[in-house]
Amino acid sequence: MASQMLEMEERPQPRAMLTEDLFDALFAGCTHEHYRAGHHLFMQDDIAERVYGVIEGAVEIALYSEGGRKLVANLETEKCVFGEIATLDGGTRTATATCLTDATLVSLSRRQLFDRIEQHPKLATTMIGLLCARLRYISAELGDQALLKIEARLAKRLSFLSGLIKDEGGWIHISQSDLAEFLGATRESVNKTLTDLRKSKLIDVKRGAIKILNDRGLERIGAASGD
Repeated sequence: MASQMLEMEERPQPRAMLTEDLFDALFAGCTHEHYRAGHHLFMQDDIAERVYGVIEGAVEIALYSEGGRKLVANLETEKCVFGEIATLDGGTRTATATCLTDATLVSLSRRQLFDRIEQHPKLATTMIGLLCARLRYISAELGDQALLKIEARLAKRLSFLSGLIKDEGGWIHISQSDLAEFLGATRESVNKTLTDLRKSKLIDVKRGAIKILNDRGLERIGAASGD
């Protein structure tokens, strides 16, 4: 049942991705909504009104401190669902959602979401699975932040991004500042670590992009403990 509900790897991932049949059941009949890159779908602490699904494109989910410091929590791509936490409990948004690329989305109001759950009980189990996926990912991220050095955290993040947004040439188009926001680290520490990884011939770096040259080597660093 769990493997049919969510396409998740053994290690919790930042995305809550539904199988195609459940995604279609949840958003059946919804109009496709088209947004340009940079469009804010909702802001942290907004009152929740809708839950979203991604048809095409990528949406950035980010947290902001009161002082304006930004931490990118995850990226949502095709068949991913986001915005469900506050929509389900009626509270405020826990993060800000921004279209990282031009995106095509579908969405449901809170009332529509509950109506569909009542009509299709299997969706209730699906939503529980989504929430569990979020919790497992947050727990894993807290462990990484506390126990892993930046080398391991950066290696794991690059491996994840490579599978998600690399181009046909294998390049991950992301700035060092954006990568630092993904890690909750400084740009300087990210720059130093990238330089070390390049010297070890694990990655190549050019302006605004990174390419993995040795997947296994990077995975070994990502699996290393902080000891």
